[in-house]
Amino acid sequence: MKRIRINVGKIGLIFKNGDYRRVVTEGNYWITPFETVVQYDLSKPFYPSIELNLLLRDSELARHLQIVDVGDNEIVLQYEDANFKAVLTPGKYAFWKGVVEYSFVKADLSKIEITEAIDLLAIKRRELVPFVRVCKVESFENGVLFVDNKAEKVLGPGEYYFWKNAKEVSVSKVDLRQLQLEVSGQEILTRDKAALRVNFYAQYKVTDVTKAVVENKDFQKQLYVFMQFALREYIGTLTLDELLESKETISEHVMNSLKDKAEGLGVVIKGCGVRDIILPGDMKEIMNQVLIAQKKAQANVITRREETASTRSLLNTAKLMEENEMLFKLKEMEYVEKIAEKIGEITVSGNDQVINQLKRIFTPGAK
Repeated sequence: MKRIRINVGKIGLIFKNGDYRRVVTEGNYWITPFETVVQYDLSKPFYPSIELNLLLRDSELARHLQIVDVGDNEIVLQYEDANFKAVLTPGKYAFWKGVVEYSFVKADLSKIEITEAIDLLAIKRRELVPFVRVCKVESFENGVLFVDNKAEKVLGPGEYYFWKNAKEVSVSKVDLRQLQLEVSGQEILTRDKAALRVNFYAQYKVTDVTKAVVENKDFQKQLYVFMQFALREYIGTLTLDELLESKETISEHVMNSLKDKAEGLGVVIKGCGVRDIILPGDMKEIMNQVLIAQKKAQANVITRREETASTRSLLNTAKLMEENEMLFKLKEMEYVEKIAEKIGEITVSGNDQVINQLKRIFTPGAK
């Protein structure tokens, strides 16, 4: 006979000629020379040396074990003393009772939603990364969840986790902020066949995510085409001169035209307007010539008006001088003063006719 001892925190399985015989807990035992004992740590999972199902036939051994069965399309989160420890994949697992408090959370991977009571920190552990899909919807977005290309629901801002399985899962996100769409360099013919290019913009906001993503494909491209049609429809009814005189009416027409169509796309138009109207080179030259001619005509009118006013003023002055001799003398003196300002020295030769003439100018009442 051989004496063995099982220490505290240990457990022993006795085998005879390789066959399991019984289980022994802490204490002293006698065994025959043909028997062997295999000791296990009760704080560790049980990894048997023979088929587990054979050992579980012993009810006494089964009483010391906690068995966890993990089926296909399942995983089990293993917790030890309330702390996450490992992920168990399909198979049968055994854990000793009595020393460590084990708890388990079974998850069905055939589902999409994570409905199990699993805390966020555990989901983010690297052990769970192969089993989880992650999708983040920003604070300014909404998303539509598609499962096997079928719309399931609308997701608000947040971080979402889904089980990874054979189903195809995707999230189409839509920006809910006010956005701007531009039609640049759009070539359009006016009613009088003038070719021009228009740069136009529209500010819009998505109000119905389901309409924008599910009921319509590429809603932004559709909105762009609607803007093009509205521009062509309106500009084609105007001549070039009418267009340049009333280009502010373009945005009003386009906005009214897009209102109902944008609603069908899940979009509301906040505002729009013409950024530029670009004329071809030859048309620019013609327009510049017309503008120059107009400005010259305006300048000629102003010149003629000033000349007329000047002539009228001279005529009025002449009438006053004719009626008032003193005013005539003052005017003569004014002109003599102006002449004198230009002359530095006067040399008089000949008789006294010049002196007499000056005396007559500066002598009141002289003839």
